[in-house]
Amino acid sequence: MIEARHLRVLRAVARTGSFSAAARELGCTQPAISQQMKALEKSVDTPLVVRSGRGMQLSEAGRVLLKHATGILAGLSAAEEEVAAIAGLRAGRVRLVSFPTASSTLVPPAVARLRGTHPGVRVSLVEAEPPESLAMLRGGECEVALAFRYPQTPGSVAAPAPAHGTPREARAEANLEAQQLSAGADWSDLVATPLLDDPLVGLLPAGHPLAGRGGPVELAELAEEQWIAGCPQCRGHLVELCAGAGFEPRIDFATDDYPAVVGLVAAGLGVAVLPGLALESVRPDGVATVAVHAASGAPAVRQVVALTLPDLAEVPAVALMLERLSGAAAGR
Repeated sequence: MIEARHLRVLRAVARTGSFSAAARELGCTQPAISQQMKALEKSVDTPLVVRSGRGMQLSEAGRVLLKHATGILAGLSAAEEEVAAIAGLRAGRVRLVSFPTASSTLVPPAVARLRGTHPGVRVSLVEAEPPESLAMLRGGECEVALAFRYPQTPGSVAAPAPAHGTPREARAEANLEAQQLSAGADWSDLVATPLLDDPLVGLLPAGHPLAGRGGPVELAELAEEQWIAGCPQCRGHLVELCAGAGFEPRIDFATDDYPAVVGLVAAGLGVAVLPGLALESVRPDGVATVAVHAASGAPAVRQVVALTLPDLAEVPAVALMLERLSGAAAGR
């Protein structure tokens, strides 16, 4: 096997014309140069130098090997420099995948702070909800995935409730969707960095009797309301919370678009529960926001985390991105 150190010796011998001069250039002994040249000739099974008078010159095989050695050593030097730059955070890449409400609230300050201190690290962002984002992480399409889950349902996701009056076929599709979501909710193979508990906020029409209470609303007090629900995972959690409060919500509208949820509530078409992060990106005109408590009496929340693979967690740029995301969450 040809080793890089042997190629460096060959280059020095070719440049200086002798083993002793090559030894002085490389800062080692003449016998060490001789031994390494013998090892290199043994690995290629042909002489590489020819003695001529008081000096030496490369054989034809030596000249061919030197020609390639120059490019190989230059490539190794460039590779070492690039790796050192990544290790020293002068370079590197972090691909983020985030769900929309984190993209608009946690990601911007985290990336801005990272770029301010380490401008050589490139950060990119695409949006995806879990479990799709976790599949992207495991598939090598990103280094960090921002995701969420609900503490009331660790490791599983409830079946999303179809809208009121949904046919049996659609209910079957919803159950299949729930199984797929549940399959993506296992994080045991990932490194999870907790970021924050995102409180769930109730949205009521401005004229609703509970709108002006000034305190939290128990879910049981909304049992007779018509509901507007969000994404499948959020919808499934809403059904679980309501079941814990002793009722099944009548979901007349389901949409992933948060402004649409606000508009439907403002029009008096129902009530809704949205994550607090979502309301930071939406103007809640025409609606009243109230704190929502689960049947246990505790505030309803979802857990927001940053996920990566164990090996990726050791990469300097990834570790720094996780640190910046934690700082952005702690600064809220």
